[in-house]
Amino acid sequence: MKSLRSICVYCGSSPGSSVIIHQAARQLGRLMAEQGITLIYGGGNVGLMGMVADAVLSCGGKAVGIITEGLMEREVGHTGLSELRIVKTMHERKAMMADLADGFIAMPGGVGTLDELFEVLTWSNLRIHSKRVGLLNTEGFYDTLMGFLQSIRDKGFMRESQFQDLIVASEPGDLLDRLRS
Repeated sequence: MKSLRSICVYCGSSPGSSVIIHQAARQLGRLMAEQGITLIYGGGNVGLMGMVADAVLSCGGKAVGIITEGLMEREVGHTGLSELRIVKTMHERKAMMADLADGFIAMPGGVGTLDELFEVLTWSNLRIHSKRVGLLNTEGFYDTLMGFLQSIRDKGFMRESQFQDLIVASEPGDLLDRLRS
């Protein structure tokens, strides 16, 4: 089993409308805390981000947030974290999150989540890092994206190995286990 001391979780700054996705966010946070995995994330106190962080903290885990000055000024920064780092730009934020993490999980979210996911996938493909990347596909949220990625692969724009490197699971515990294997 691969050691995962920290995982960067990308997810929505909005809560979305699914109670099941809310439950998965909280379950992921609890499992990370129970397994001694530090949460690395965007530092927000809102949406799914806040749910994951609150679950980690309520179970005695460690949560490290990286947020921009602009987002702090908008009062969306989580002030109860184990550590909150404030940076100037989104580029700095994403680079620091990636540097601190041993692996990545993308939960449901919007275009910002997709941006972060595709950046770490690209970096993996370019061998900038060799960290595992997973999708928490709760309620089939990423089914359409996976179909699109299959099409990209089938048309020769993605190697089969790149496609297979993306670990997909619908349950938080299963995804954590697969990220380690």
